[in-house]
Amino acid sequence: MAEPLRVLLAGGGTAGHVNPLLATATALADEDAEVTVLGTVEGLEHTLVPDAGFPMREIHRVPLPRRPSLDLLRLPGRLRGAIAAADRALSETGAQVVAGFGGYVATPAYLAARRRGVPVVVHEQNARPGVANRVGARWADVVALTFPSTPLTAARGRTEVTGLPLRAPIAALVADRATADGTAARRAAGAAALELDPDRTTLLVTGGSLGAKRLNDAASAAAADLVSGGAQVLHLTGRGKAEPVRDAIARAAAAAPEVGERYHVREYLGAMEHAYACADLVLCRSGAGTVAELAALGLPAVYVPLPIGNGEQRLNATDVVTAGGGVIVEDAALDAARVRESVATLLHDDAELRRRGEAAARAGSTDGASRLAALIREAGRPGGGAS
Repeated sequence: MAEPLRVLLAGGGTAGHVNPLLATATALADEDAEVTVLGTVEGLEHTLVPDAGFPMREIHRVPLPRRPSLDLLRLPGRLRGAIAAADRALSETGAQVVAGFGGYVATPAYLAARRRGVPVVVHEQNARPGVANRVGARWADVVALTFPSTPLTAARGRTEVTGLPLRAPIAALVADRATADGTAARRAAGAAALELDPDRTTLLVTGGSLGAKRLNDAASAAAADLVSGGAQVLHLTGRGKAEPVRDAIARAAAAAPEVGERYHVREYLGAMEHAYACADLVLCRSGAGTVAELAALGLPAVYVPLPIGNGEQRLNATDVVTAGGGVIVEDAALDAARVRESVATLLHDDAELRRRGEAAARAGSTDGASRLAALIREAGRPGGGAS
């Protein structure tokens, strides 16, 4: 019997890195690979990885400064220590391949693997690649992309579009929605959990766990138009941001009672699969995970990219929007009038919702975890890496 493949997965810090890492770890473990995760004590991986049943080796986070600063002067010493810790993890686990998901952990892992001649697989989730993965791609055996338009290639290996490895609850929802009966059953279950009407066209508004004031203000100000014609809204405001939305809905309900009946406000929802199961249209930011999950589920969206950072959120949505699976509204342009024009009009057009949902599904990937796991297994086999 062949020995199991030993894999070191490097990534962490945010859910955007940890979720696809854990989805890939599960896909690898299902094929009897021995998976160890390299992470930090500060990131979400410190709790999420052990909770998922995988061992974790710790290293210190090493931010790569984007401009001259005191941190740049401290970088060599910090990086040497992190590389040494990654090297120990490689030695002690006997890892045959390293797969990185970007972030502070990935760079030391890539450099330690290069030093030892261990094959490297890079997964880039964003349409605009981060610093760590741009470094790793210089000698990676495989670069795997979530979005086809991402400008990152393996300098000495090959580049493939795998899509994003989906979180287990979302992957299960994708599988259940493969049939009409499964879609109806999950919609009914989600509506029951959220106290919604499964027969009403449903708009999901979400700015993520922290919320988005721009989305909250614009959607709640257009509440009467959104619920007109029998639709309902599930608005996830973000923690600590519900009261202004509830106040706006109360004022709107005084003039239009149906708003109070069909505009549902929550601060946060851990089981997002329930909301996705009920949704016909989503108003949201365009983080890579959100875009990939909605496309995999065939859910059309009005994307409002976060206006800070390096512009990656707008790029994340570009492929699915170009395919017809959604529209982009710039943050500065989003107000109640624009919600009425771009969201309410679409919400009340069943044929257009179907068309855009089908387009989103064609642009999405439902098997990112298994495809990435297969690339990692191939790179880790003797002779499987690039020469």
